[in-house]
Amino acid sequence: MPATEEPFSPELFPRARAALGPGAVHLPDWLDAGAQLRLVEACREWARPPAGLRLVRTPGGGTMTARQFGLGWHWYPYGYARTVVDGDGAPVKPMPRELAELGRAAAEAAGFGVTEEYDIALVNFYDADARMGMHRDADERSAAPVVSLSLGDACVFRFGNTTTRAKPYKDVELRSGDLVVFGGPSRLAYHGVPRVLPGTGPPDLGLTGRLNITLRVSGLPESGT
Repeated sequence: MPATEEPFSPELFPRARAALGPGAVHLPDWLDAGAQLRLVEACREWARPPAGLRLVRTPGGGTMTARQFGLGWHWYPYGYARTVVDGDGAPVKPMPRELAELGRAAAEAAGFGVTEEYDIALVNFYDADARMGMHRDADERSAAPVVSLSLGDACVFRFGNTTTRAKPYKDVELRSGDLVVFGGPSRLAYHGVPRVLPGTGPPDLGLTGRLNITLRVSGLPESGT
C-alpha cells in the first residue's frame, strides 16, 4: 500500500507555542484565516470617525508613528477616559462583546483564568515605517493579563523585563493570526515593536500594514476615572 502523505506545510520547522518570559506566551496561528478577515473588516468600521483612528501625541510634543483608536475606554498618555480627550472629544465606541469574549478565550488558551471582563481594546495601525518604543502597559488598575493579536504584516516584537527598557529582552517574529499573552510576573514587562516587515501579510486580508489589537481589563469604575 502507498504511504500516507503528510499534509504540506510551508514551514521547514513548524512554529510552536513558546514562552517569552514567566507568565508570557506566544501562540502562533491562533486565529484562523476567517477570524482574521472578520477582525480586519470590523477594525475598518471601528476606525471611522468619530472617535476613530488618530495620531497619538506624547506630553513631550512627539508623535507616535503607529496610529491608534480605542474601544470601551480611550487611552491617552498616560490614562484612560470615556471620551477622546486628546482628539475630537467624541465618546469612545463601546467595547464589542465578541472582543471581550475573545480576550477571555485567549487568556485561557495561554493558561490564565480570568474572572474580570476585558473592557478595553486598543488598536494600533502600523504602516511600513511605524514602530513602537519599549513601554509598559501600566495605566490599568487590574492585574489581568494583556492579550495581543496580530493581523496583516509580520513584525519584530521585542519582549523585555520589568525593570528596564534595555536588555535582557527577546525578539520574536509575530505574523498575522499570532497571539501573545503576558500576565503574572511579566504583566508589567517592557515591550515594543522595533520593525514591521512590509508585504508579508496574507493577501486575502486586503490589508497593507499591520494591525495590533491589544485587549486589557481596566479595573476602572464604569463611570470613569
